[in-house]
Amino acid sequence: DVCSSDLFCCGFSMNAAALAQPEGGETERFLKEVAEGLGIWILAGVPERRQGQALNNALLVSPEGVIHRFTKLHPFSFAGEHRHYGRGDTCCTWDVEGVRITPFICYDLRFPEEFRQTAEQTDVFVVIANWPEARRLHWSTLLRARAIENIAYVLGVNRVGEGGGLQYAGDSAAIEPRGEVLASAAAQEAVLLVEVDPARVASVRAAFPALSDRRR
Repeated sequence: DVCSSDLFCCGFSMNAAALAQPEGGETERFLKEVAEGLGIWILAGVPERRQGQALNNALLVSPEGVIHRFTKLHPFSFAGEHRHYGRGDTCCTWDVEGVRITPFICYDLRFPEEFRQTAEQTDVFVVIANWPEARRLHWSTLLRARAIENIAYVLGVNRVGEGGGLQYAGDSAAIEPRGEVLASAAAQEAVLLVEVDPARVASVRAAFPALSDRRR
């Protein structure tokens, strides 16, 4: 499985009117070509338009070119994103060769409710982001918190470099169900390779059954 950052094809931009693509658009076709050509799964952030509304979407593309979509639940109002992009209203969990993956996008990381809502059917949370350097401590802390509190893997994929007057420090990371960092990268482009095991999630949850002790 290969993951890219939030809105990887254009960067975090409020120019949704110009950038949002139709379903089946140029970026989707590119992702399908790569996934089918290399025989891999790809998860990538793409601005799309549906029924006249721009959406900040994550696309999961299978090696056969099948597309699954998730729409960001929490537009970043601090930057005015809610004025340019609609918000999603549904979490989703996808089966990727026996691994249950639940996606979130950037600002969604600050809202633990949806992580908890989907935890029991999730092995791996994937968070794709344009998270600026000024709040990098929040990014790293919240990624580990989501792994620990939900006893699941968390993969955080963040942008590096500069854009729109902001610096992006990366800090992409893979975190295992007890909060240990398996791999990380700071402010440089990098490829992180990690192995995730659903059996590991199940065994840690069985040994420390915090999820089953929740008051509902």
